[in-house]
Amino acid sequence: MLPNGKHLRSTLTGALTLSLALLSASTLAADKVYRLKLAETWGPNTPILGDATKNMAQLAEEMSNGRLKIRVDSANKHKAPLGIFDMVKSGQYDLGHSSSYYWKGKVPNTLYFSSMPFGMMATEQYAWFYRGGGMELMEKVYGPHNLLSFPGGNSDIQMGGWFKKEINSLDDLKGLKIRIPGFAGEVMARVGAKPTNIAPGELYTSLERGTIDALEWVGPAFDLRMGFQKIAPYYYTAWHEPGSETQFLVNKKTWEKLPSDLQSILETAFRVTAFDMYTQSIDANANSWKTMSSDYPDIKVRDFPPEVLDAMKAATSQLLKEEADKDPLAKEIIASQKQYLSKVRAWTDISSKAYLDAN
Repeated sequence: MLPNGKHLRSTLTGALTLSLALLSASTLAADKVYRLKLAETWGPNTPILGDATKNMAQLAEEMSNGRLKIRVDSANKHKAPLGIFDMVKSGQYDLGHSSSYYWKGKVPNTLYFSSMPFGMMATEQYAWFYRGGGMELMEKVYGPHNLLSFPGGNSDIQMGGWFKKEINSLDDLKGLKIRIPGFAGEVMARVGAKPTNIAPGELYTSLERGTIDALEWVGPAFDLRMGFQKIAPYYYTAWHEPGSETQFLVNKKTWEKLPSDLQSILETAFRVTAFDMYTQSIDANANSWKTMSSDYPDIKVRDFPPEVLDAMKAATSQLLKEEADKDPLAKEIIASQKQYLSKVRAWTDISSKAYLDAN
């Protein structure tokens, strides 16, 4: 039996009211602006590294049609360049941009997601992150700390450093005071050097005054402006950071509050920014090296002697074994990287390396 007209109108009115309410709620959700704060390790206007965070924030805002707005605070504002992990973990900041190996003292297994001596180059490492299980292992490490970590841009191969004297043998490393942090510093210690870590602003003065005998920094794009070539003429090629990756850290609670489309937009902004930083690094290194080699013809580019490289490789292998023996998760990460490197390097050897050798 059909409802009478009065009852039908009442039913339709109720349905229309409910539909409008649902539509209004959906519209409000779609229009809601999410304002996030990002803390970076870098100082204001730091080239390449600082460009990455600004580019990411702009890209996320544009792709979200203004629904994601990200404020970037540099180290001069938050005053804790090496405090990004804790600030994002606690929720003081929603996002961070830094480098994973800075957190080795807090969570040792974070070390492996930046760059490892004699490890993967940038392209190989990106393949491992996104195709070889690296992202899943990174989540195992960061997840218990209320954090997500995403690749945040690569500075490409980092040079082996600036030395006042030429390194001809292992004996030349004995007692050598060198600024080199992280895992590479431990390797240097094993072969007889005396590694230390010094703030970037103090590096030139420390080298000039003899507080240190050598240092590694990044590569031409960063080294040129520091002026190391004026006091340490020997510029050694890479071994310790074949593809140094930065990271975007995300507070998990912040992430879970974002609608799924904004999560996708933010993750896409991270990936595009990482690619852009990598290409910017290559271009900037090429341009800066052209300037350095022209304006400072006395720079002497050197490879470490085979004896030294063999000793550093042996020390790296021993240190990795010790870490794997201490921690099952470290063992899993180290094994994953070793297996993937073996597979991908076989291809690199007959593709990229063979092409370079042919030229």
